[in-house]
Amino acid sequence: MMLPRSRGTQSPKVQSKFREYVSSILIALVCFLFIRTSVVEAYRIPSGSMEDTLLIGDFLLANKFIYGARIPLINLRLPAFRDPRPGDIVIFRSPVESDKTLIKRCVAVEGQTVEIRNKAVYIDGNIYPLPATGKFVDPSVRLGEDLRDNFGPVRIPPGHLFMMGDNRDNSFDSRYFGPVSRDSVLGEAMVIYFSWNSAPPLWDIPHKIRWGRLAQLIQ
Repeated sequence: MMLPRSRGTQSPKVQSKFREYVSSILIALVCFLFIRTSVVEAYRIPSGSMEDTLLIGDFLLANKFIYGARIPLINLRLPAFRDPRPGDIVIFRSPVESDKTLIKRCVAVEGQTVEIRNKAVYIDGNIYPLPATGKFVDPSVRLGEDLRDNFGPVRIPPGHLFMMGDNRDNSFDSRYFGPVSRDSVLGEAMVIYFSWNSAPPLWDIPHKIRWGRLAQLIQ
C-alpha cells in the first residue's frame, strides 16, 4: 500500500530541476560580471570635453582586455596585449576623484616630453596635430599662470601617460591634474552603440536619436 505524498515536500525531479535553474542563473551571472568587468563595459559621455569626437549623450563600449583586464573580486590584472599609445582614447580612474572615470586621448607616454605653446601641442619637439574631430572653442590665447594654452615642457615619468581632451579649450585633463598612472587605466574606447540628443523635445524621438552615430568606431 502506497502512502500519500506529503504536500510539503518536493519530488527529487522538481528539486533537481530547481537546482539546475539556480546553477544556470549563477553561471550566467558570473559570466556577465566577468565580461562586464574584464572584457567589455558600457559608458555614457556626460560632458563635452571630447567634442566633436564624442558628444554628450553618446553611449560607448570599451575594450578592457587590450590593456590588461582586472579579474573581478581579486586584485590581479591579466597580461596586456599592449600598452596605451599616443592617439588612443583611454578610459581611466580620475586622479582627483578615484570613484569617477574619465575619458581622454593619450597624447604622450613615459619618457616623452610634452609642451604646449600658444595652444599648439608639441611632443618631443614635434607638433602633435589636433585630431580631425577635435576643436578649439576660444580663439584667444591665455597667458600667465593659466595652463590651458601654455604648458611645460614636462617629461612624462615611468608608468604614466599624458591625457588631453579633444575639445582643447574645455577639458580638465593632464594639464591640470598631471600625468595619469598606468595602473588607473581601465580600457580603450571602441564603438558608439547609441547616441541620445537632449536638445529636441521629448516627444520628437526620431530626432533625439543620433542615427548616424550608431555603431560608429571611435578614432
